[in-house]
Amino acid sequence: MQSGEPITLSSYARLLGSNSNFRHLWYAQIVSEIGDWLYIIAIYSHLLELTGGAAKSIGFAFVLQVLPQMLTAPVAGVLNDRLSRRRMMIATDWMRALIISLMLFAQSADMIWFIYLLLFLETVCWGLFEPARNATIPNVTTGQDLFVANALSSTTWSFNFAVGSAIGGFIAAFAGKQAAFVINALSFVASALLISRTRFDEPHLKEHPPFQWKQAREWRMVAEGWNYVNRDRKLVVILLAKCGLGFLGANWVLLTILGERKYPVYLWGLDAQSAGMMGMSFLMGARGLGALVGPLLGSYFAGSSQERMRRGISLGFALAAFGYILLGLSHHMLAACFSVILAHAGGSTIWVFSTNLLQLNTEDRFRGRIFSAEFSFMTLSMSASSSLSGILIDQGIAPEAVAVGAGLTMFVPGALWVAAQRLWRIGHQAG
Repeated sequence: MQSGEPITLSSYARLLGSNSNFRHLWYAQIVSEIGDWLYIIAIYSHLLELTGGAAKSIGFAFVLQVLPQMLTAPVAGVLNDRLSRRRMMIATDWMRALIISLMLFAQSADMIWFIYLLLFLETVCWGLFEPARNATIPNVTTGQDLFVANALSSTTWSFNFAVGSAIGGFIAAFAGKQAAFVINALSFVASALLISRTRFDEPHLKEHPPFQWKQAREWRMVAEGWNYVNRDRKLVVILLAKCGLGFLGANWVLLTILGERKYPVYLWGLDAQSAGMMGMSFLMGARGLGALVGPLLGSYFAGSSQERMRRGISLGFALAAFGYILLGLSHHMLAACFSVILAHAGGSTIWVFSTNLLQLNTEDRFRGRIFSAEFSFMTLSMSASSSLSGILIDQGIAPEAVAVGAGLTMFVPGALWVAAQRLWRIGHQAG
């Protein structure tokens, strides 16, 4: 595969057929992510039921699902650059299986605190797992296969989101929320077993003496990571791209509330609560479909060209902005789904291209810390956006107006990204 060549379905098939390590990582991603998205509708509906429909309960839950990454990022980055990333992924999968299983015991309003605690602990595990997985992909792929692997991972995430969200509503409505919790817990067990079958070199382990746990508290290694990033302002811009995307974090509250209140789906005599879960499923399924379409089309046209990826990120911000403005102006489920598809086709394009660019422009020995820092900035903006949207809705602001506001906000990071492209033009002229 030559530089700039389109990424096609045959590229994905070739990678999966020839690379058993990536194949097992991919299988693990499928089972764990479908389980996660399948259960997210159940947990959000459960919180709305226990809190009497408070939108801020969803906003706070989402904060607990992302903000701990900001708090744990320095330690997570150090651990992933000094310990085996493979073992890190396996250990955190087993811990998440246990944490989700404990959700079965939180079935009353006086146990809401326990749900929030479990969401916090699950996110801490995710904050260790996800940077490890992103940092591992360049260890199990070589050359141009890295582009294919990242595009496939993003596309798979989107597919999993669409499928998990779509069937999650059905399972929660017809089999009960507890069934969704059990399936998600088992998905992490399956993921751990699949990752345990991988075998690959981890070069970062050979560059340092044996790790001592007190080093996880040393800010020297964190400072080394920041100094590495600060050498190149272009790398700073790439690292902050997902932070800009994080301002769309309001979507978790918006799609949940709009699905329950404005677009309930009454199938086969469902009651109001179950119909609301089905409405959430439709909107979140549309989100997954958009996230699936974006990287497929974007990767086909961009190939492995970094310049095209940067242009794709610019387009992604524009699509995200217009999509949520249209969602706020929509009056029918079909129009709402189309708007969500458009917005998240752009958002997912930003995600996969920024991941590609960061992997291509960082050294392996710093990669764990770099991805932890990237996720921490992203989760900070996502937490602020989701919290604010929940508060505004509970204060009487229509969710449609909040959606329009979220769309308008996306023009800000988009404009900053476009302005920052001068750094590459200056570098090209200097070269």
